[in-house]
Amino acid sequence: MGNSESIAGDQTAVPAKENSVWDRKFMREYPSDLQTLHEFKTFLGLQGLNSKANQHVDQVYNTFDMNKDGFIDFLEFIAAVNLVIRGKMEQKLKWYFKLYDVDGNGSIDKKELLNIFMAVQTFNGQQTLSPEELTNLVFHKIDINNDVQRRIDFRRIYQRHRKRSGSSRDCFQEL
Repeated sequence: MGNSESIAGDQTAVPAKENSVWDRKFMREYPSDLQTLHEFKTFLGLQGLNSKANQHVDQVYNTFDMNKDGFIDFLEFIAAVNLVIRGKMEQKLKWYFKLYDVDGNGSIDKKELLNIFMAVQTFNGQQTLSPEELTNLVFHKIDINNDVQRRIDFRRIYQRHRKRSGSSRDCFQEL
């Protein structure tokens, strides 16, 4: 550790001093050096949610559990904190895509999008549109050629945006 900086994934470096503070806090809360799903929900105050919201929180936990061992260890925790606090927009976009692409097929289908909106509605109480109406609206707005029936390939959308903006970096290349 020393005075060097720690890099979590491909994200901006966390200063060693700050990393040490997080390490002490994490070890105080989780002496086993592992955070369970239940502890994650308790930490965020997310108990008593409906099944859709619970599934969403479970998916968030699973994306932070990078080695898929069923726990979040300190390195995974610091990577998550780093993403939320210091992550660049492209990194956050990549993470959100992985979060919402539940089946991992490289696209977000209507069912996955509907599940997202149902969970979000549970969290913030938005009642203007039903999750079904919002899902249909999103698909309608994105599908300008009427060629999207059940899935949206966000990689193509991002690549078109990247060409227009002149960015040479593809945040989806690791997916």
